[in-house]
Amino acid sequence: MKMDKQEFIEKLQRTLAGGLSSDKVADNVRYYQDYIESEIQKGNTEAEVLSQLGDPRLLAKSIIEANKRAGASFGSNREYDEEFVEDGGTEQNVSQKKYGGGIMLPGWLIMVIMTVVVVVIIGLVTSLLYAFAPVIIAGLIVLLVVKFLQGRKP
Repeated sequence: MKMDKQEFIEKLQRTLAGGLSSDKVADNVRYYQDYIESEIQKGNTEAEVLSQLGDPRLLAKSIIEANKRAGASFGSNREYDEEFVEDGGTEQNVSQKKYGGGIMLPGWLIMVIMTVVVVVIIGLVTSLLYAFAPVIIAGLIVLLVVKFLQGRKP
């Protein structure tokens, strides 16, 4: 079964929405809409262009995977709401919620940072213990002597 441009874009969008942020979905959908249009203007048929692009679900999975490797995936996005208009265009309503405005870091980098922080904290604690060990030992000896002398009084 041959699909037309609208079906291709719809399948691409649905598959992308399961793995990218709404901004990334919109950017990719817009890119492929523009690409298909430009190829048609160059003289290629819609069927030829869609055939060259292949299965939109496979294309979307490749895009999602590339974004994951780049650390840009936010998982499934429930705020993406798009209505398809009869003429084949789209009207987009994208939620303006931001996820804390933070930076997404890859998991391995977070682990490295946490390991460095733990090592630094352990280093500081041992340095403090080393620096104050004579004082602590002297204090413990004084307490021991005081306790010993208090125990000897009749």
